[in-house]
Amino acid sequence: QVQLVESGGGLVQPGGSLRLSCAASGFTFSSYTMTWYRQAPGKERELVARITYGGRTTYADSVKDRFTISRDNGKNTVYLQMNSLKPEDTAVYYCNTIRLGREYWGQGTQATVSS
Repeated sequence: QVQLVESGGGLVQPGGSLRLSCAASGFTFSSYTMTWYRQAPGKERELVARITYGGRTTYADSVKDRFTISRDNGKNTVYLQMNSLKPEDTAVYYCNTIRLGREYWGQGTQATVSS
């Protein structure tokens, strides 16, 4: 079955960096768009970045020029490189894909930006 497993979260100071990973299994990873979402306490889940199977990327305005989404189809993994982190980037980050009309989510990884 489809599985998405995020990793790489942690505590970082403002201005620092984190690299999140999402390891996928159970489907033909290279054929599907992958998306990172995040949810901060008391807020709705929001789209952060998306990469299509062809490598086209889109970003939320709040993370443009700071975050980079990429994929390694040989490793069935999608990454989110997060630079110049701000306290408002603190959230649980989730990996997502849609296959045959059904959405799949990972368990999430916590990223906390604080001094």
